[in-house]
Amino acid sequence: MIKDRLASVLGRRDEEPNIQLAQEIVQNKDKNAIEELLHLIQGKQKDLQNDSIKVLYEIGETSPQLISAYWNDFMEALSSKNNRLQWGAMTALKTISLLEPDHIVNNLIKLENAAEQGSVITRDNYVTILTNILSLSRYQELAFNAVIKQLLQCPTNQLAMYAELVSPKITSAYSKKFIETLSGRLDEIEKDSKRKRVEKVIKKKS
Repeated sequence: MIKDRLASVLGRRDEEPNIQLAQEIVQNKDKNAIEELLHLIQGKQKDLQNDSIKVLYEIGETSPQLISAYWNDFMEALSSKNNRLQWGAMTALKTISLLEPDHIVNNLIKLENAAEQGSVITRDNYVTILTNILSLSRYQELAFNAVIKQLLQCPTNQLAMYAELVSPKITSAYSKKFIETLSGRLDEIEKDSKRKRVEKVIKKKS
């Protein structure tokens, strides 16, 4: 059973067993194992949820096509009260966002709400999803507007990282608004090093 291979069941406090399990599942293209893991994230045991979502997004990092069909399971996990499962689900969605862009876009409000209410990691992964979607011309405007919303609302601590992340995907048509948004927040940034990073992005896009 896949459950018996998870870190918490093995009495381990590190993630190594989960990472190894993900590698094996990828190697064997083991759909049954993936379905067992999805069943476990829907269960009630927090440790098993945490281990299972870790294995699932590790699979997604190397072979997103193996988990892309289960996008809806990850969407449902976004509303979990278990914070680890919630941000893990956003991480899994990040790995499959370019394979399932239509489903991502159709559920953008749900993703945004999870990012607003969740941890920093949840928001980080949401912004990465938006960055991926930005590269698709049919969704560019929608993704750009969602990015601007994040750049206006995110803590200043994250602003430089987000600006650097999305900047390469911002086309000339959207540069002006992007620069204005970042420039408008410069005075809020207390850390000199982070302000300089944002200024560098602005300069590059000007």
